[in-house]
Amino acid sequence: MKSYVFPGQGAQFEGMGTALYHSDLAAKKVFKLADEILGYSLSEIMFEGTAEDLLETKITQPALFVHSMAKIATLGNEFKPASVAGHSLGEFSALVACGALEFESALELVYERAMAMQNACDMEDGTMAAILGLEDQLVIDICAAIDDIVVPANFNCPGQLVISGSVTGINTAVELLKEAGAKRALVLKVGGAFHSPLMEPARERLEEAILDTDFSKPICPIYQNIDALANTDPKKIQENLIAQLTGPVRWTQTIQNMIKAGTNNFIESGGNGKVLTGLIRKINSDVIIETL
Repeated sequence: MKSYVFPGQGAQFEGMGTALYHSDLAAKKVFKLADEILGYSLSEIMFEGTAEDLLETKITQPALFVHSMAKIATLGNEFKPASVAGHSLGEFSALVACGALEFESALELVYERAMAMQNACDMEDGTMAAILGLEDQLVIDICAAIDDIVVPANFNCPGQLVISGSVTGINTAVELLKEAGAKRALVLKVGGAFHSPLMEPARERLEEAILDTDFSKPICPIYQNIDALANTDPKKIQENLIAQLTGPVRWTQTIQNMIKAGTNNFIESGGNGKVLTGLIRKINSDVIIETL
């Protein structure tokens, strides 16, 4: 069974989509439609912008979403997923791919999400850190014992977990986790504490937009970040999407559950094609992993 997965922030690269735009008519239509919906030339920034330009949240998130959708557009009727999943922002790409959301509605939500997250970051400083070489439960326990906001944000693969929270909380956690034997505990260069309680203002703002958006029954199950389970009920999908901003990305559990359900071939669509394929190899090296 073939399942498609979609990356989030961190998979962007300079010139993303340029070759795709000039080589495939269906992909070109996706880029042009995105520019019309947004009211500015996102494609120009994607094709000609610097790495620094692409780091801006209001650019990164729509750019990665559009790039993923342009890749899927090249498949036409050959696109027949058994299931889909997306990492953080990538969940919006997955929702369009499985038919739960229309492209236009999803892009509007992605842009709203980006702006809401940026505003939340401006309201209160926060950061994230990558923790390597420790059992998930030990990291969870150490974070829970800290008298500050520090929570698991991304369960990326066994032995690789990202934590999120206040600057002081993260700095304290990094020192404690090093003492506990972490091979690496590194504060990341990010704009805020994503997937943590510090994103609550963004969650509240995005919730209204999500509830005002029509969701349909998908053509295949979508495994969502918040519960790592196969979902097909539009109402449940909405609820999970709302909870995503302040809840963790359970990527390890998602891939494990997809494999248990019969997926033996994962195809990454969008971005540099290296982020999710690398994580999936560390979760289970026996499955077939491809990049679209």
